[in-house]
Amino acid sequence: MDRGENKKFIEALVESQIYQDYERAFTKTTELPLSLRPVESWQRAHSGKKSENPFCVLMAGQNRACAACLEVQQKISDAAGAGPRTVKCFAGLCDTGVPVSVGEEVLGFLQTGQVFLQKPTRAQFARTARQLTEWGWQADLRKLEEAYFQTRVITPRQYESVLRLLTIFAQHLALVSNQLLVNRANSEPPAITRAKQFIQDHQADEISLGDVAKAVNTSTFYFCKMFKKVTGLNFTDYLSRVRIEKAKNLLLNPNTRISEVAFAAGFQSLSHFNRVFRRIAGESPTCYRDKLPKN
Repeated sequence: MDRGENKKFIEALVESQIYQDYERAFTKTTELPLSLRPVESWQRAHSGKKSENPFCVLMAGQNRACAACLEVQQKISDAAGAGPRTVKCFAGLCDTGVPVSVGEEVLGFLQTGQVFLQKPTRAQFARTARQLTEWGWQADLRKLEEAYFQTRVITPRQYESVLRLLTIFAQHLALVSNQLLVNRANSEPPAITRAKQFIQDHQADEISLGDVAKAVNTSTFYFCKMFKKVTGLNFTDYLSRVRIEKAKNLLLNPNTRISEVAFAAGFQSLSHFNRVFRRIAGESPTCYRDKLPKN
């Protein structure tokens, strides 16, 4: 998935009800900020959120300090491993990104933090203030100090528990991400709504972009452009994702062969089905079925 597609994919997940409900519950319970961001993002993760750390808000007002905060996000993205990635900023605060992955591809990060894992000291603040002064800090240092020492302090054990919750949610979000994207609800032109319904009704058939455009009374060129703008997906990718959701439902029946699932979902070859299923679901149809609960 390229950079633009990744950003639109994450935006769709952020708009989903399941993510918004979880973010509200998480912040209310932990009093920590939570954001879902793309792999590559050069915007503050928690910008504008009520739970954003006041000290970090002040940092955003100074270019060099803001750049240092964004560098933390980059280090989170660059860190290896499938689990939580914690990075400490120049001021001693910790931020963590929990990867949301499909297979080996990281789609984005559930990011939280802006906390101390041990009580800050006066010496620690003095070092931070000296660094900011070297960067040309001209704001009120007393106000900065007040915000610094108001920063949330959480024990490593408590923080570990918070990250376990995020890891579980990241795994769940990855499982339902394709379904959320296919069923994305927004104010869309009636032609797109009709097109989606046509695709759902004919997903098992050999349908083309031209077939769908004709069904909704638009030109192929106009429909292609409008469909991508509204859904964030091109027609081929959207059709593949609809078919994979159908396949997932069919795989619930242990007596249905993989080849039967492939053709019932609209794929014309088993190899193509396996390739598309792995790309979207992150694993083969057989592995996906093996993980399903047994009756």
